[in-house]
Amino acid sequence: MAQEEAPAACPVDHKTREAWLQQAKAQNSNATAPHPTPATPSSPLQTSGCDSSAMEQSPPPSKSGILSSLRLGSDREVSSIPRAMPADPNARLEQRPSNNEKDTGADKKTGNWVYPSEQMFFEAMKRKSYDPKESDMRTIVPIHNAVNERAWYEIKAWEKGWGADACGGPRLSSFSGLSTSLTPRARWKSLVGYQPPFDRHDWVIDRCGTQVEYVIDFYAGKNENKPGKELNFYLDVRPKLNSWEGVKMRVARFWGF
Repeated sequence: MAQEEAPAACPVDHKTREAWLQQAKAQNSNATAPHPTPATPSSPLQTSGCDSSAMEQSPPPSKSGILSSLRLGSDREVSSIPRAMPADPNARLEQRPSNNEKDTGADKKTGNWVYPSEQMFFEAMKRKSYDPKESDMRTIVPIHNAVNERAWYEIKAWEKGWGADACGGPRLSSFSGLSTSLTPRARWKSLVGYQPPFDRHDWVIDRCGTQVEYVIDFYAGKNENKPGKELNFYLDVRPKLNSWEGVKMRVARFWGF
């Protein structure tokens, strides 16, 4: 599928947007956001998130019916995240892709997921009845992309040594946002004084045919007033304990294996 035909990725909701913008206040809004770094949790989110299984095909800007007074960017960044697709090419015509797209939704050259442009992000939030500001898109989109890249970096670190290299590495099958549902770890942290995470995602990884589920808690941190550290995010990434595979991985990490 051509890159321009791919749908918009999950747009942040209003409160996530506000959390990210607060982190970006000390930084020029036109600058590219750095990779998130560990920090003290803050800024909770209590609204529903996004789900790749319910994503709609994003229409071209000229057909969307949503007018923009600011010239928003239409360029899209190809992520470093490979997308898992059905093994049988013929099955793609019958089987609905993981995020309900009409086509593959992957970059034609690399097969990776493709991030939304500023225009697509803005339109997606409008369609979901949020009240986005066009000027915010230049800040939100780079942060959105950087946070997802960091999440994938952490998942690859978990996957190292578990056999994914035999088939070219792990691939992302689908994801969902469950920000209203605290994980047991996040709930425990909130009980001992930490702020709840501002977002939560559940990602399903394909490891050579084996499905491994991960949970990601997103925490926003304080501005350290250091160059390059105005944007602080801590991502708590780990396999779920809902399968024997996840239990093995968590136990191995705990004992340093």
